[in-house]
Amino acid sequence: MNPNGMESGGEGSGVPREVPGSYGVPYVSAIRDRLDFYYNQGQDKYFESRVQKYGSTVVRINVPPGPFMARDPRVVAVLDAKSFPVLFDVTKVEKKDLFTGTYMPSTALTGGYRVCSYLDPAEPTHAKVKQMLFSLLASRKDAFIPAFRSHFSSLLATVESQILLAGKSDFNKLNDATSFEFIGDAYFGVLPSASELGATGPAKAAKWLIWQLHPLVTLGLPRILEEPLLHTFHLPPFLVKGDYKALYNYFFAAAAKALDDAESLGLKRDEACHNLLFATVFNSYGGLKVLLPGILSRVAAAGEKFHQRLAKEVRAAVADAGGKVTMAALEKMELTKSAVWEALRLDPPVKFQYGRAKTDLSIESHDAVFAVKKGEMLFGYQPCATKDPRVFGATAAEFVGDRFVGEEGSKLLRYVYWSNGRETDSPSVANKQCPGKNLVVLVGRLLVVELFLRYDTFTADVGTDLLGTKVEFTAVTKATSGPEFST
Repeated sequence: MNPNGMESGGEGSGVPREVPGSYGVPYVSAIRDRLDFYYNQGQDKYFESRVQKYGSTVVRINVPPGPFMARDPRVVAVLDAKSFPVLFDVTKVEKKDLFTGTYMPSTALTGGYRVCSYLDPAEPTHAKVKQMLFSLLASRKDAFIPAFRSHFSSLLATVESQILLAGKSDFNKLNDATSFEFIGDAYFGVLPSASELGATGPAKAAKWLIWQLHPLVTLGLPRILEEPLLHTFHLPPFLVKGDYKALYNYFFAAAAKALDDAESLGLKRDEACHNLLFATVFNSYGGLKVLLPGILSRVAAAGEKFHQRLAKEVRAAVADAGGKVTMAALEKMELTKSAVWEALRLDPPVKFQYGRAKTDLSIESHDAVFAVKKGEMLFGYQPCATKDPRVFGATAAEFVGDRFVGEEGSKLLRYVYWSNGRETDSPSVANKQCPGKNLVVLVGRLLVVELFLRYDTFTADVGTDLLGTKVEFTAVTKATSGPEFST
């Protein structure tokens, strides 16, 4: 590491060498590795132990789910900040059918279509669908702040009531319902609860998500049940067909304007609707189910002194804006932005990235250059890259809320990769970076703003949930100073 905490070149130049590692005995080793990943070691230790074993952050390993769901579990893993970005370079890697990695859920779960997340940018439909999403976000940009504040101020009022009654409040449960309503309101101006979905939307969405993600999760059941049920064979799509149809009907009606625009781009209305459902429910809603508890847990653990700094910044910026939460006010909140980026660095909503080498490649880590053959699958476990001590120093694994503050701090943003690209890059129709990248950061900041306009400090218990972090509020201290604010 150099004095600024940035990556150094190490011994990365030179003749490419073979990637170390081993895939072991076909089938047997892949199943053994799957058990290590889910039960014996856990995700972080699984990758860290193999880096240690082979003395390299570029290494050949098996990744879940393996037999018999994945055709080939063998990958070249890139597990440091320097090698990881090869996964973003679509001139070097192909992204076709790799969104979930070495397996792909049935297209029966998405109306028979390969939706945008599974398309390579070279495929013509990719640009059309991504442009549809960009257009939707641009057309609704003025709705995001008021919609978030309305829905999440109600959530926090419920938190306060539940703490009074029971001494705690389950944020994840409230967030699951609130985020679904917020997204429908913000994207389309139509509350899902006011449609034929009623209050069933979050449960139907969660069920549909599990049908696609079950190979990569554990429910905490005995492994003798989980292995055949979740990790060996796909759950049959017909069991979620009715739930998906109900979600589709909501989008087909609520997103009429977006679908009109999609047809003008050359997309079939049906295909556009299935893509919009996937982007909204899987990418946006699924993301918020992980993102917001992750941010909340990190800020909660940072303690009262850090809360005081956030409250001071948030309230001053809102006061300067006449008591309103505006984009201009948010841009002044440098510590708030840093805290959200730091949470995204430590707890990215999507931890795995994949790409297939388009040609023979040379991949450079901090310490060596490695030869990869055309057609090999590349894999990245993002927490290894974004907690790289060669970039982030001795505190790489810790939450440092002001890490990205100031000119020197901002230089580290290029090593924040949560969006399937660098934080300093922008999504386009020609890449695979998240089209809602800026919206995700905005929503994270709005959560922090809402918290510290309302509270001086708060405490919470933090645990694990199916897709990430579980947070229960245990106490809140109402704000004792600050501006009167309005929506």
